[in-house]
Amino acid sequence: MKGLVLPLSLQLIGMVVVIAEVILPSGGLLSLLAMGIFAYSLHLVFGQFGQGPGLLLVGLDLVLIPVLVVACFRLLARSPMTLRAELKREDGVSSQAPELADFLGLEGRTVTPLRPAGAAIFSGRRLDVVSRGEFLEKDTQVKVIAVTGNQIIVKAKEE
Repeated sequence: MKGLVLPLSLQLIGMVVVIAEVILPSGGLLSLLAMGIFAYSLHLVFGQFGQGPGLLLVGLDLVLIPVLVVACFRLLARSPMTLRAELKREDGVSSQAPELADFLGLEGRTVTPLRPAGAAIFSGRRLDVVSRGEFLEKDTQVKVIAVTGNQIIVKAKEE
């Protein structure tokens, strides 16, 4: 029984290092440390007690370590360390500049070829625009058909 104290202590230390790996950004160094601790613990058990107890500890590690990692991630998601705020339009958060919506329906002309991205002038203002995938020549008359996010989508104006 006395010989099991060190291997079991190493197993517990390895579990603590796994928990630290989930919480602290170490670039995998703590994972390597934990693997080394588990390997040394298993080496001690196999060397001192034989194959039966060693395989039992391997089986326990194969079950407990993944369960521990999943539990840590679930607890971390609920902890105060994570961002809980949602960015909503109702709260005044928008990824789209408010003035871009004013361009919907405007007509202008391209100042560069659209392949499918380029630039166009609308009411004297040069804007980055995209077409729906078609190629448009320079100086083509275009109309804004949609504004999504920070993207202004145009199509060639029908004559």
